[in-house]
Order: sequence, then C-alpha cells, then structure tokens
Amino acid sequence: MTKKRKIIGIDLGTTNSCVAIMEGGSTVVIANAEGGRTTPSVIAFKGSERLVGVPAKRQSVTNPDRTLYSTKRFIGRKFDEASSEIATVPYKVTKNSNGDAVFEVDGKQVSPEEAAAQVLIKMKETAESYLGEKITEAVITVPAYFNDSQRQSTKDAGRIAGLDVKRIIPEPTAAALAYGLDKQATDKKIVVYDLGGGTFDVSVLEIGDGVFEVLSTNGDTHLGGDDFDNAIIHWMLDEFKKEHGIDLSKDKMALQRLRDAAEKAKIELSGVMTTEINQPFITMDASGPKHLALTLSRSKLESLCHDLIERTVGPCQKAMKDAGVNPSDIGEVILVGGMTRMPSVQQKVKDIFQKEPHKGVNPDEAVAIGAAIQGGIIAGDVKDVLLLDVVPLTLGIETLGGVMTPLIERNTTIPTQKKQIFSTAADNQPAVTIVVLQGERPMARDNKEIGRFDLTDIPPSPRGTPQIEVAFDIDADGILHVSAKDKQSNREQKIKIEAKSGLTDAEIQSKIKEAELHAAEDKARKEEVEVRNEADAIVFRAEKSLSEFKDKLPAPVVSDIQSRVDGVKQALTSQDTALIKTKTAELQQHMQKIGEELAKAGQGPEAPQAAAAASAPQGKDNLEEAEAEIIDKDNK
Repeated sequence: MTKKRKIIGIDLGTTNSCVAIMEGGSTVVIANAEGGRTTPSVIAFKGSERLVGVPAKRQSVTNPDRTLYSTKRFIGRKFDEASSEIATVPYKVTKNSNGDAVFEVDGKQVSPEEAAAQVLIKMKETAESYLGEKITEAVITVPAYFNDSQRQSTKDAGRIAGLDVKRIIPEPTAAALAYGLDKQATDKKIVVYDLGGGTFDVSVLEIGDGVFEVLSTNGDTHLGGDDFDNAIIHWMLDEFKKEHGIDLSKDKMALQRLRDAAEKAKIELSGVMTTEINQPFITMDASGPKHLALTLSRSKLESLCHDLIERTVGPCQKAMKDAGVNPSDIGEVILVGGMTRMPSVQQKVKDIFQKEPHKGVNPDEAVAIGAAIQGGIIAGDVKDVLLLDVVPLTLGIETLGGVMTPLIERNTTIPTQKKQIFSTAADNQPAVTIVVLQGERPMARDNKEIGRFDLTDIPPSPRGTPQIEVAFDIDADGILHVSAKDKQSNREQKIKIEAKSGLTDAEIQSKIKEAELHAAEDKARKEEVEVRNEADAIVFRAEKSLSEFKDKLPAPVVSDIQSRVDGVKQALTSQDTALIKTKTAELQQHMQKIGEELAKAGQGPEAPQAAAAASAPQGKDNLEEAEAEIIDKDNK
C-alpha cells in the first residue's frame, strides 16, 4: 500500500505565519512548540544561534539590530524600491551586487528569501512534530497583488527550507477555499477583503458546484498592520517630545519598546474604548530617568489611521468594476487578516459593500486552512474542487518608442498562454531584445521590468519582414515563461522569468546547504542541552540520596558514588557531550547499589523504590523544566 502524500499549507505572513494540514477530510491548524496557533514571522541572531518565532520576538527589545521582522515587505524587491519600508525598521537594510534589498547582521548579508526560509523551516518542523513524519511538500500563500519577482522569491524561500513548493496561491483565494468548501451547492459571488500585517488584497470570486473562480483581484502591497503601528508610534514620539523635549526616534531600543506597545494598544482598542500606554524608564537625561505614560482612545486611533483605512476603498472599487459587479451582486464579504478586527475597518467594509461582513472565518487562520485544502486537492484528498485563479497585473513587452504592448491582460484566468507576432524596427537587424514588463501603464518605463533576453542570428531582411513570434505562458503558480521564435530560421530563445530581484540557482543551493547546516547545529545544541540537563538532574538525585542514606550505606559504596558524582561534575565543565553521557551512565548504573544495600539492610520497600527513582532516566517533563531553568539563568 502506497503511503499517502502529506502536503502542508503555509500562510507565510508579514507579522505571523500559520501552518495547517488536511486530515481525515477536515483541516487542522497545527499549534507550535509554544502552544500558539500562529507563529511570529520574526528571526533573531544571538552569536551563532538563530531564534525563530516566539523566542525571537521575546528578545527583540534588547537586540533590535539583530532581530528581523516584517521581512516579507522586502522579498523580491530592489533596494531602491523599498526606501519607505527601510525607514520604519531598526535593523540595517542594504543592497547586494544585484541591487536587491538585503539585511546586514553582524557584517553578514541575509537575503529576504533566507529570512523567509527560516520561518518556513519553523512551520515545517511544527508540522513534522505534530504528524511524526518528515514533510517535503507544501502549498505556500502570497498576497494576490505580489508581482512575478515576489512570487518567484517566495518559491525560492521554500526551496531553501527544504520544501517542494507544489503551488503558490494568493491569500484571498485560499481564504475563499476555507470559507466555501462546505458551501459549494449554491452559486454566489463573494469578496475577500484581506488586510494583514504588511499587505492589502481584495478579490472577487464566484463559487458554486465545486468551482472557485477568481473574477478580479486588486490591492496594495505597501499597506498593512505595520503602517497602523507606525502611525501610533509617530503619535507617541510627538507626544513624548512635546512633554519632555526629547526625540526618541534615533533610540533603537526605545523604538522597539514603542513598537511592541503600539501593537498591543491597537489590538486592545478593538475591544475597549481607551487604553493606557506605560513605558517606564524609556530614556534618561541630565535630570534623571523619563517615563512614557499616555492614554490612547479608540477615536484618536481612528483619526490617526483614517487615511490608511481610506486607501483600501480604491482597490475595492476597482476589483468590483473589473469583475463587472455592483455591491448588490455580492453575496458575502469575508474578512481576513488581523487588522480586520478593528471596528472602523469593519465599518468601512460595510460602507463599501453595503452589507455586514461575514465573521464566521478566523481571520488569522483562514489563509493557512485554504492552503491546506489546496494541498489536499493536489494530493487527491479533496475531490471535485476546481480553483481558477487570475493574473493580478498585465504582462507585456516593450515595443518601438518605449511603449508597453500587453500580451496578457490583468485578471486573465490562469494557467494561460498567449502568442503574438512582432517584427524588426531596422533593416538587416540581426537581433532583437525582448524586454518583459508587468504593470498597467502605457509607457514601458513606468512599469516593472521583470526580465529580458536576446533573440540573435536573425537572417538579414528589410525592416518589418521577419516574423518573430513571442509566446507568454503562465503556470498555475502565476509564474511566467516567455519564448521568442524567428519563424523564418526557426531559431528560438526561451526563458523562465526568474525573480529579477532574487537568487540564482547556485545561490539557492548554497542557502539550502547553509539551512541544513544550521538545522544540524540546532539539533546538536539541543542534544547537548538535554544531555547536560539529564546529568545535572542525576547529580542532584545522587547527592540527595547520599545525604539521606549516608549513615545506612557502607563507606566504599558512598565513596564510589561520590567519585562518580565528581566525575560527572568534572565532565560538565567540558564541551565533550560524549564524555558527559558516559559519566552520567556510569553514575546511573552505580546508583543501583544504594537500592541493593538498603534492601540488604532491610530498610523496607520504600527505600529501594526511592533509590530506584533516584537513578531513573530523566522524563520529558523534567527535561523541559530544566531547559526553562537554564534559559532563565541566561536572562538574569
């Protein structure tokens, strides 16, 4: 019997990530090691150690330069395109030799793909821990309005994490799957309004008879919860400067504390009308320590964020126009993303679509659930469901005069292929350069160039004579393949549009090896901690038994066990894990003599049981407890 494929669904979010799986016909959102159903998309570096998720976020205030968050805002982007995002983060963003935005930590460059891969590895390990088996396949979600470079870079991150990415699907489409899997009988048009940590998407879909068809999509990849946090931070900075005359904007540690406080206040104000923001000892001047104490009301928050919420209106109206629908045609509006919990956002959605939004989907988990359903479709666990997605932005090539000539219009259902004949612009032109563009502007320079290649050795001919067939082919992930063919000579040139801001195959392979190396290091470090914890615990139990039963044991036994205890203690001062293991096993074996001697002396059943308990191997609960104690010592 062949083993069933397990394809996990991962929502790789700007702020938080989530992983789910199809099991027995239903979806399961998998909790991480800390018990949370979502994991902060945060990576931190402490010496040679990498922290991901909750541990990374926990230490961000004291380590702002080496803690990377909101890295999704930089993926697949050039340094020069990301200036507004760079201004909002405390860590260093620089450019690599290709001009891509990369992070610099301790003098070493870390690409956004590598950072995303660390989060994906954490999600993969979370799923493996739950399922008890290795996972190699995944469906990963991206914002609907991600361009080709950003989609390709996300796929590269999956490869670095050791995942075969079976499909990249847009977040609103995934959320629609999560909402509509059990509602396929009736034909209806739905809107998914997805306002997450770093991006905003809106999609109009038609669902019915197992078909999920995306009619249109729109959005803003520079709008999300981070921007709401930044609005609160700027207000706090202004208020503090007014009161104390001190500008905190250059103090990275203070800014990180304000960021945490802003996020907390924003979340609280979805349920209460006012909240207190208290940050004692935020800074110091000649007169002594200064404290930040402010009251933020819901109405003030709404005024601070009014323009941000308004920015969602245009994309919603465009999406409805492109789909050819009015608000009255929409059967349901699904809210996705943590920011949709904000009452003023819900009110704006109600105003735009003229109906109460549907709140039956968990906005934090719907996207991962939808990705898991798509994984189930690919694995054959989910039958009779067809997902028809669309191209978010128009694709074309540059033609004479710097004009953008579209080949595939936005909101075209994918996968799709389109061919068009072009010719030369000069007599005896030996080659043409095909410049591939993505965007909605009529002039080439105003759109994003996502690739270029040359078709050479065109036979000499008068201008306009050669027939050059350009074919655009978009796969189910929304990734583009382009070919150009001279029909006279049959010469053909093909390219898969790799992320122009991204990694080469060689770089990806190098990053995969690096990620595997870190996984091995992490495993070895964890094993060392467990061995040390077990040794500590056995030494403690041995010393406790000796102190309790010393006067009832023969001197040679006491001396023998004491020397074994000293041997373990000596081994613990070294870095030799094998030696610690050997000395611990020896001590454990010799501790059985306590039970034997007490039994001989007729001390009753309790004594040997106590001695046996003393030599029992360390249990899982005790191990976790010991690890927690060690961490506490470090923090102190």
